[in-house]
Amino acid sequence: MHVLVTGSNGLVGSAVVKRLSIDGHRVTRLVRRTPRPGEARWNPGEGTIESAALHDIDAAVHLAGAGIGDHRWSAEYRRELVDSRLRSTDLLATTLAAMERKPAVLLSGSAVGYYGASGDELLDESSPPGGNFLAQLCVDWEAATAPAEDAGIRVAHLRTGIVLSGHGGALGKQLPLFKLGLGGRLGDGKQWQSWISLDDEVGAIVHLLNSNHVGPANLTAPQPVTQAEFARTLGRVLGRPAILPIPSFGLKLLLGRERADNLLFTGQRVLPKVLLADGYVFRHPSLETALRSVLDRPGD
Repeated sequence: MHVLVTGSNGLVGSAVVKRLSIDGHRVTRLVRRTPRPGEARWNPGEGTIESAALHDIDAAVHLAGAGIGDHRWSAEYRRELVDSRLRSTDLLATTLAAMERKPAVLLSGSAVGYYGASGDELLDESSPPGGNFLAQLCVDWEAATAPAEDAGIRVAHLRTGIVLSGHGGALGKQLPLFKLGLGGRLGDGKQWQSWISLDDEVGAIVHLLNSNHVGPANLTAPQPVTQAEFARTLGRVLGRPAILPIPSFGLKLLLGRERADNLLFTGQRVLPKVLLADGYVFRHPSLETALRSVLDRPGD
């Protein structure tokens, strides 16, 4: 299979490219810089794409977008979060729809932020969207694939949770404090965290490439946890205390209130109903097994 991948330099994208290559698939990366062998150039901001290099692709995995947690949410960065997703998705979907030989499937990024701040409610793919900035961003992000859907391409939306890796992402930012024994729950710790190991994130994407599923799929492990439970489990895996609560006001001052509220102090209790029904078997269904795997800390 010839697979096109965007966002291939990110945490998930680079792992997807590696897995597809190991499995014997041909991969073409869409990049903004001067392309190397196995790459094609695009510039979503300018609306340009090297479509001739994509003429024989069988599938596309679209993971491009500015990092949600990388900067304060100034008005300018909010625009970048929106534009980097909507422009790239519309450009890719429109390009694929216009191709004489269309790919069979487009897997397009989304996030569990789609569901907004939902308290203790159990959520699956049939649950409605929330009403905050991230929820609306995800709604518009998914809608931007419409040209591909209208052209008969099978489209699945990857509503991804917190991806656990020892080499980056949200977990990577927490590790230094926890390794020093200074980690702990955020605020009251009652907010839910829907997580997935990097291995299962990649495994689920490969599974959906070969599936018949259309529409949203939650890429989360089947056992979401509260933030307090996450902190306790991470401390136990590292062999460090995790008893120092981190007050919300400090992080809100540091990160900005809206960013901190959306990313740290509200959450979603999400179940991967589609993946389970579609036969996907999680390598790391529990948080402790996932953390021991990604941090290379086998149990006693």
